[in-house]
Amino acid sequence: MAGKLVLVGAGPGDPELLTFKAARAISRGDVILKDRLVPDEIIKEHAPEDAEVIDVGKKPGGEGWTQEEINELIVREGSKGKTVVRVKSGDPLIFGRGAEEIEVALKHGMDVEVVPGVTSAIGVPTSLGLPLTHRKCASSFAVATGHEDPSKPENRVDFGALAEAADTLVVLMGARRLREIAREILEKRGNEPVAILERGTTEQERVKVGTLEDAAEGKLKARPPAVVVVGEVVKWWREVLGRETR
Repeated sequence: MAGKLVLVGAGPGDPELLTFKAARAISRGDVILKDRLVPDEIIKEHAPEDAEVIDVGKKPGGEGWTQEEINELIVREGSKGKTVVRVKSGDPLIFGRGAEEIEVALKHGMDVEVVPGVTSAIGVPTSLGLPLTHRKCASSFAVATGHEDPSKPENRVDFGALAEAADTLVVLMGARRLREIAREILEKRGNEPVAILERGTTEQERVKVGTLEDAAEGKLKARPPAVVVVGEVVKWWREVLGRETR
């Protein structure tokens, strides 16, 4: 009998941002597959004592588990009739390859459940009082990844087009390409303010502020994991809440 795959979003980093439903799902798992950025505290507090916990995290540079190996593990444990709980940081279906794992599980006859999580794209700025929308200066926002599938023949994210389409831009996983991304946006938007939020909602949180020119020239840098926010809302944030680099 095929088992079940439960995709769980653990939130952006603070264990207290885990939802009740996510905690309950983890507590019912036979096998827990956790990502690198999921706090150990979450697993220790909510996973059953007899559950098998496996860290399948991927490290920058391609080290660690491959997606193919993770897929094989899901299928292997599911074929034993087990409930496999796949715990991902943020939301499991936002730039987390959760859709691929759903496809694999369904192909092998497993049941699938998805438990949403607080995505870092929204949760991290909000935790710092940085609004992505504002009635006077931002009626829309767009979220994009700065790290696409390397097997694609070309990048599909057109940051110049996004810059013209949305008032606020949020970039995830863009630390290593920040200079390039900033140049693309700068060409369409001019020198707008930028906020870089590193390791948001955790004790290691760090905030950096500057402009697109600073980022394009390499004066403003980001260390992963980081959420990059571009737009007039950053100016409001600095003026009203007094947010600066810290």
